[in-house]
Amino acid sequence: MDERGLLREIEPVAGELLNRHLGVAKEWFPHELVPYSRGKDFEPGKPWSENDSDFGVGNDVMSDAVRGSLFVNLLTEDNLPYYFRDIDQLFGNDGAYGEWGRNWTAEEGRHSIVIRDYLTVTRAIDPVDLERARMQQVRGGQVPAPLDLYEALAYLSMQELATRIAHRNTGKLMTDKVGEAIMSRVGNDENLHYLFYRDLTTAAIAVDPSNMVIGIERAVRTFAMPGTGIPDFERLSREIARLGVYDLLIHHDQILVPVVLRHWKLAELTGLNAEAEQARDALVKRIERIGKVGAKLAADRVSA
Repeated sequence: MDERGLLREIEPVAGELLNRHLGVAKEWFPHELVPYSRGKDFEPGKPWSENDSDFGVGNDVMSDAVRGSLFVNLLTEDNLPYYFRDIDQLFGNDGAYGEWGRNWTAEEGRHSIVIRDYLTVTRAIDPVDLERARMQQVRGGQVPAPLDLYEALAYLSMQELATRIAHRNTGKLMTDKVGEAIMSRVGNDENLHYLFYRDLTTAAIAVDPSNMVIGIERAVRTFAMPGTGIPDFERLSREIARLGVYDLLIHHDQILVPVVLRHWKLAELTGLNAEAEQARDALVKRIERIGKVGAKLAADRVSA
């Protein structure tokens, strides 16, 4: 089945999932979460210092590593225009898909608002560095680009769950309860977004299992978090892994096994064509390798 045909076939499911989402998503307001009383004016041209923030030198409330994780989390959210562009092109802007895409974009926009306001008020991160990085990233417009709709459905499912995990784990490392609550609130939204894409992918597998298995295999093989345009992203990613915010073992244990293998039940699918059977075999072996490598890397970090 071609991509347009698949979209037509599963649009009723998309409508049901949209209604489910709208029924459980809670309205919330960034300004009610941000501790504005902790803020003060910035002097133009005055360099930022850790000593100006709520999290100064010698204070374990926020380490440089946690700052780096928040930096990546926020800049990932800032690239929203390109995510919307790609989703709009993949799914179209009519019917349930269009309504979902616009609602998703509106909800995602709150994430960058609340995280940035929190970081600005608390002076947790150099605002000049942050703005320059935002400009560089958004000017570059780099985002992971799935090859087709089949891969995109799988990628969006995994990416939304990965983002939820990264936000929540970052929050858990913040002894500032306000910051932790903000990251938890954002993570809750990401979880609902994940559920929409996960269950839409389930419907797509039922309609076109062969093309979906091929797409899922490619999504797992090429998976990258949506932060590739962030300055110094590779170093920051290593630091995020070292912190335990998101690493290969988390990717295996909390995404690949529970979602790809258990929820989508890849091993139980029948009626696959030869190419899909080959893709499934490769996928299962890859997930096994990822688990072994992830466990070794995690053990090495503990012993280092």
